Amino acid sequence: MVVALAIAFFAFSNLYTEILWYDQVGFVDVLTTQWAAGGVMFLVGFVAMAVPVWASIEIAFRWRPVYAKLNSQLDRYQQVVEPLRRLASIGIPVMLGIFAGVATASRWQLTLMWLNRTPTGQTDPQFGLDISFFLYDLPFFRGVVGFASAVILVAGIAALATSYLYGAIRVAGREVRISKTARIQIAVLAALYLAVQAASIWLDQYSTVTNGTGKLITGATYADVNGTIPGLSILAGIAGIVAVLFIVAAVIGRWRLPIIGTVLLIVSSLILGSLYPWVVQRFQVDPSERSLESEYIQRNIDSTRDAYGVSGVEETEYDATTDATAGALRQDAVTTANIRIIDPALVSDTYKQLEQFRQYYQFPQYLDVDRYNINGTVQDAVTTVRDLNLEGLGTSNTWYNQHIVYTHGYGLVAAFGNQRSVDGQPVFLESGIPTTGSLGQYEPRVYFGETSPDYSIVGGPEGGPKNELDYPSGEEGAQQTYTTFTGDGGPKLDNVFNKLVYALKFQSEQIFLSDGVTDQSQILYDRDPAKRVSKVAPYLTIDSDPYASVVDGKVVWIVDGYTTSANYPYSRTESLSDVIADTYQPKPAFAVDDINYIRNSVKATVDAYDGKVTLYAWDETDPLLKTWQKIFPSTLKPMSDMSGDLLSHVRYPADLFKVQRAILGEYHVTDAGSFYSKQDAWTTPNDPTAPSESPSLQPPYYLTLQMPGQQAPSYSLYSTFIPVSTGEGSRNVLNGYLAVDSNAGSEDGKVSPDYGKLRLLTLPKDDTVPGPGQVQNNFTTDPTVSQALNLLRQGETQVKSGNLLTLPVGGGLLYVQPVYVQSKGGTSYPLLQKILVAFGDKIAFEDTLDAALDELFGGDSGAVAGDESVPVTDGGQTPDNSAGTQPDAGTGTPTTPDTGGLTQALKDAKAALDERDTAMKAGDWAAYGAADAKLKAALDRALSAQGQ
Repeated sequence: MVVALAIAFFAFSNLYTEILWYDQVGFVDVLTTQWAAGGVMFLVGFVAMAVPVWASIEIAFRWRPVYAKLNSQLDRYQQVVEPLRRLASIGIPVMLGIFAGVATASRWQLTLMWLNRTPTGQTDPQFGLDISFFLYDLPFFRGVVGFASAVILVAGIAALATSYLYGAIRVAGREVRISKTARIQIAVLAALYLAVQAASIWLDQYSTVTNGTGKLITGATYADVNGTIPGLSILAGIAGIVAVLFIVAAVIGRWRLPIIGTVLLIVSSLILGSLYPWVVQRFQVDPSERSLESEYIQRNIDSTRDAYGVSGVEETEYDATTDATAGALRQDAVTTANIRIIDPALVSDTYKQLEQFRQYYQFPQYLDVDRYNINGTVQDAVTTVRDLNLEGLGTSNTWYNQHIVYTHGYGLVAAFGNQRSVDGQPVFLESGIPTTGSLGQYEPRVYFGETSPDYSIVGGPEGGPKNELDYPSGEEGAQQTYTTFTGDGGPKLDNVFNKLVYALKFQSEQIFLSDGVTDQSQILYDRDPAKRVSKVAPYLTIDSDPYASVVDGKVVWIVDGYTTSANYPYSRTESLSDVIADTYQPKPAFAVDDINYIRNSVKATVDAYDGKVTLYAWDETDPLLKTWQKIFPSTLKPMSDMSGDLLSHVRYPADLFKVQRAILGEYHVTDAGSFYSKQDAWTTPNDPTAPSESPSLQPPYYLTLQMPGQQAPSYSLYSTFIPVSTGEGSRNVLNGYLAVDSNAGSEDGKVSPDYGKLRLLTLPKDDTVPGPGQVQNNFTTDPTVSQALNLLRQGETQVKSGNLLTLPVGGGLLYVQPVYVQSKGGTSYPLLQKILVAFGDKIAFEDTLDAALDELFGGDSGAVAGDESVPVTDGGQTPDNSAGTQPDAGTGTPTTPDTGGLTQALKDAKAALDERDTAMKAGDWAAYGAADAKLKAALDRALSAQGQ
């Protein structure tokens, strides 16, 4: 009894803490709806299984032959079973009912979607039914039929076992004797089972439009329409007739007719279900497959493009030139000025060395690309938050420190995407502790982040001691500053009972005993932004890359949510985890992986300070979202409630774009005949910078660029296509370039009309524009480049190739790749030292992007690149460029006021020269490059001062 009570209290504590969490976050209705739906479904499943099984056992026992003569073996079985019969007749149905109830409770989403289904207004091309029938009705009906089949089958087995045990069914040699009651019961159950099978077979014909296993396309093909579907209709009728024959057998007591009917059903299923469709396929379709399947291929093309949201892609033939001519980039000056040279996948270690400050902070492996309005100009920025790393506490990693003191990260760090310092460091527009920069005043504390502790206890009495470490500096010489959380971020520990249940939940008696836990304390947990959104919106598939932005004076996580389905008729099925996996994203695990319909229906935000979750209905036309809004009313806000500042940071999600590029690899072809031949099938190239032993797809990249047909550059997400590999002779040449306008809106609150517009450039087949792999090979095999890289690799340095970017400029396609140099020492970090560019087969390798473009285009690129070399201030930190140093439109070199005059410039040049000589003697080529850049900058200042 004590053990049972302890288990019950543990279970209660988990339920109770869930209620507290949902109530605090403001979504308790989501929890209660789930519990109510699951509870009702459990009862339905329990009753639907337990009652028929109990009734079947009870009927078989009560109407057993009283004086049946049993053989000795059965008699012994009866003697063993009889004392437990009453318990078994109730216990077995109850156990089976519990299993059935648990199974049905897990299907609460399917049931609620069917009860609240929303028509789409579109019909499928085969049956003329609204597509909502396939999204809601068909899965629900198939679930009901499958459950009913299981119930009848289990009830039948129970009836047979009971009847045999008590003599209603007797086997004597080859003779089988069945009592009248057993005959009626078994016949009725068989009739019910066959009736349910008839319904199942009838539904199977609708499933042909979503089935793609072993077929040319997903959906009903010619053989399905002319063989399988008619055959299934006939089989359903035959099954219904056989069900009637079993009823007849129950009345007349003869089994011949149902047995003949059953044999006929089996033979018919082999002929109509397998043989006839095979004959149609083999002898009618295969000889003329292209023409006969043309209609059904077209259905597949149109439905797939609709289901994945790519039907509106704007396709343009792009006659890309491969000749770099002088002045070719004049029309693309704004695009080239915004080329991002800072690689978010390589500079995490740089941020760590320059901005981590303490071992208990950390940055993620891959940073984000956002954009900010700096002095009236929108700038791409490489951003991240400074989050906690409790493992860095070392021997100080006590419970009190883990959960009371080190409770939050601090600040957002952002660098210009198109600038670097003279020694290759990022140019930060927001940095430091306390935070300073161009983003203005905002709440920098990050209590809710992707690597926050599993739980923290925060808050306290007003005027009381401050326990939470804020940042490692302070006023009047203090080494640390402490704070007290003042928001509403978690359930309150304001009574003994709450402390006790959370001590049980997290299995820590310290929550109950510690003097750091007061009646004003709150407990913060489930702090990962993606997890918080998934809990309050359980119907969403969450994007793999939440990102943080400074919005309206707060650090806010922006999370994209998708509604998905695998039941859209004639749409191709994709594995979501497979298509989004690339260099930046390892293959994730999803609860529902196979999809053939997706919409970015919800944009969510999570306040990094207090964890507040806000859901916005982004795609209000999505029928799945409309259905879920009926199920969970008042949980979603309209898109119009988004502030202008938030809109300016909302972007097109990368996971959705990856899915769409996977589809457009084949479905950019809209003609059925061309699609059938597969002569123009594309694929995403492998990342040329990934290790050859573990190849991965090249990720899409966020860039500000201007696509042909656009009036101005826009924040975009792009990817490229190469031909599908057909063997060793296949070439890595570019076939297509896909970009989507990712800028949702501006700070004035206006939604961009072009947001989400997909633009596809198709390149001529008779020309060979190098693909990313071929360009990377050209870079590494070029004699000049390879010699320079080998020099950089000498000594204690290594070279890292940054992301290879592709831009449609100058009438062709320009490739840009930053090259980083890093010392092999333990405290080293990558520094951007060189820029590689390519246009056609011509390449250039220079210190700056401007110089590389000028070299590539014969000294007159006509472009103003944003690749500035900003001076480094004392302490090694780069200044906020918006405050002083500005790029020279003609050279891309900053003009800096002459603060030290000619003498100071010459002194700096002498010091840089000495540094360069020392580095050369030591073989430290990274330091050599940095010193050389300092020397060049000092000489430029000297010449400028002399001119003045």
